Amino acid sequence: MRVIADLQCVVLDCPDPMRLAEFYRSVLGGTVNRQDARWTLDEDWATLHTAAGLVLAFQRAEDYRPPQWPDPARPQQFHLDFGVADLERARESVLAAGATVLDGGPDGRGWSVFADPAGHPFCLVRQ
Repeated sequence: MRVIADLQCVVLDCPDPMRLAEFYRSVLGGTVNRQDARWTLDEDWATLHTAAGLVLAFQRAEDYRPPQWPDPARPQQFHLDFGVADLERARESVLAAGATVLDGGPDGRGWSVFADPAGHPFCLVRQ
């Protein structure tokens, strides 16, 4: 089977990205907001690079409503970012595999948002 992408990071929606990044740093160790050309860091986005190589990202969500486990009316909230060398080729491949476009983005932008067959969002991000 041909591999389409590499997992870049797991992104969690939250009301305060820096606070959540610091929380996970206290759990996993690592560096909060290390310079990385893949992401712009601001008050709406924070990252945690762990020593194991895992990257978690935290994205501000206005009117955030946390999950209520195991209430399906308030399910878990996250999305996956996949790094790809060729955004158009990867787009064609995920669509052929059953994804749907949620936000194709303006021309020239380095990422697009899709939903998997169950409706979970994920992004393809040009490496």
